[in-house]
Amino acid sequence: MKQILITGSKGQLGSELMALAEQFAHWQFIPTDVDTLDLTDKRALSQFLAEHKVDYVVNCAAYTAVDKAEDDLDLCYKINRDAVRNLGEAAHAHQARVVHISTDYVFDGQANTPYKETDAVNPQSVYGKSKLAGEQALQASGAESIIIRTAWLYSTYGNNFVKTMRRLAAERDELNVVCDQTGTPTYAADLAQAIVAMIAFAEKEQQFPTGIYHYSNEGVTTWHEFATEIIKLAGHSCTVKPIPTSQYPTKVARPMYSVLDKSKLRSTFKLTVPNWEESLRICSEKLIIHNS
Repeated sequence: MKQILITGSKGQLGSELMALAEQFAHWQFIPTDVDTLDLTDKRALSQFLAEHKVDYVVNCAAYTAVDKAEDDLDLCYKINRDAVRNLGEAAHAHQARVVHISTDYVFDGQANTPYKETDAVNPQSVYGKSKLAGEQALQASGAESIIIRTAWLYSTYGNNFVKTMRRLAAERDELNVVCDQTGTPTYAADLAQAIVAMIAFAEKEQQFPTGIYHYSNEGVTTWHEFATEIIKLAGHSCTVKPIPTSQYPTKVARPMYSVLDKSKLRSTFKLTVPNWEESLRICSEKLIIHNS
């Protein structure tokens, strides 16, 4: 039985992966979070991998507070770079393979065509720089690894844009949402399915296609269009007004364009990637059932 360690198992993606566990009875999913496994503790990490005979690590643990990271630089790098290095080195020592989650923030958001894995990186924030440093640390660790960059992640679990929009729309008659930032939402349940499919591919084909891959849902939208669809599916009458980014200042500039090219992942693993609108509908139905 393959042992699959899920770090950050209480987050959006980690929770979606754990929800899949019963579908894979021939695998043992091992959930951990900071309270059960400190990834910054090299000795504890190495011991854990050895004791549990871990075959795969799916690293969902991350510091993701983009604005807060600017003032919390040390902790951000400790989690997004140093912990990833520790994980890679421990995995290499114990012959475990790593699937690590990264972000579109490694790019500067100035492109106008979907980002490929080979495009130049140019992070503009502490968060983006720390995530890129984590990618590089993992690749230098010697571990067999797959890095998946994703964007605009949401789920029925945790806090995210979809749940925030639904809550605000229930409380207000009107919302202002930026209309000039373009990207693609990612339903964490779809990403979780893709990750287990990648592991299944590695097991079946007896090969682990290492490297960097991009994953988000298919299609292109803006935060305003995304919010409008969220609120429509929730059945609220709240009006969503489009505003430019200049009218919604944040501590860190968000990428103006963060569409990811998924062709490498689709061709390598023979995966079908769902459209963002269909995935949002599925997630919305789950939220309605959950809240009823």
